[in-house]
Amino acid sequence: MTHPDVEAVFRAEYGRAVAVLVRALGDIDLAEEAVQDAFTTALRRWPETGVPPSPAGWIITTARNRAVDRLRREAGRGERHAQAALLHAPDAPREEGPVRDERLRLVFTCCHPALAVQARVALTLRLLGGLTTAQIARAFLVPEPTMAQRLVRAKAKIRNAGIPYRVPRDADLPDRLTGVLAVVYLIFNQGYEGEAALCAEAVRLGRLLAELMPDEPEVTGLLALMLLVESRRGARQDEHGELVPLPEQDRGLWDRDLIAEGQSLVRRCLRLGRPGPYQIQAAIQAVHSDAPRGRDTDWGQIRQLYDQLMAVAPSPVVALNRAVAVAETEGPARALGLVDALDLDGYHVLHAVRADLLRRLGRDTEAVREYERAVELSENPAERAYLERRRRELVRT
Repeated sequence: MTHPDVEAVFRAEYGRAVAVLVRALGDIDLAEEAVQDAFTTALRRWPETGVPPSPAGWIITTARNRAVDRLRREAGRGERHAQAALLHAPDAPREEGPVRDERLRLVFTCCHPALAVQARVALTLRLLGGLTTAQIARAFLVPEPTMAQRLVRAKAKIRNAGIPYRVPRDADLPDRLTGVLAVVYLIFNQGYEGEAALCAEAVRLGRLLAELMPDEPEVTGLLALMLLVESRRGARQDEHGELVPLPEQDRGLWDRDLIAEGQSLVRRCLRLGRPGPYQIQAAIQAVHSDAPRGRDTDWGQIRQLYDQLMAVAPSPVVALNRAVAVAETEGPARALGLVDALDLDGYHVLHAVRADLLRRLGRDTEAVREYERAVELSENPAERAYLERRRRELVRT
């Protein structure tokens, strides 16, 4: 038994364990601490005893016991004692409702309208994905202390306002959908940077959402988007583990079944005629997946879709991606002007894009500096290796 074995269980089961404990305890902090204690115990015991037959069950049981012990230490009588007794009782009848998956229930619970949208997303990423505060801060492009404060405030709001931990009613689901979709997509993006288990969990949640809300086009659009992006996982790194950019990928390694499913979902969205951000992003990925070779990509159509995305959901990151399409349709000089107007200095992708545009314009010295800045900011080893190689190529010329 090695630490990576425990880490694999952590990535696969942390969210479910926290979801079960939050539902049982009604206390986010206590649930998190109990699950973290259980994994700490696993790190100590499993190397000697081996992996139990049901690792997830072992973690949840151990976490429940840790929570019971803590509740008894803090109060031997009264409400907490009664609560501890309930934790030891046989499984109680489950509260029924439209959402029956434990992790999806937690997502909807945390995406309560009393919380600001960003707080809902950040808190659920912390609880469901087991992401660190630093990882969540990077996803939101904010400093880590700022995100830490948001998480503390969100937990306090839930506690002080007495927001119940219960299954949302059917009428509650639409109001919480924006936050839920954002959570699932950010979990997917975090996984796509290296944690395949998080991608699989995001896709699983996306499928559950599509079953739960089949008439919501943005739910369908998000699932299509994730499937189309995930279809390229096998081609995204070479045999040395280095990143392979989309235009250079071996498209024979793409998962054609996922592409077919994703494109089918995009066509379904088009028939509904209610375009939203996830549907437009899915359409962009569908255009990429249509091209048999990188040079066959219909960049004009992609540019038009980014124009539409900027109209419905403008952001600096969308503008940066649009600039990439502009570089292919109007040239790197035009795109560089658009990139230079963006306030994304701490975002490594901006520096990587700017480096490539400068390289294409023959401004190699400036491009080298941008590659260096991108390497400095990126935390993905495969991406860093690719950017460093591109930098070295310019230095040698």
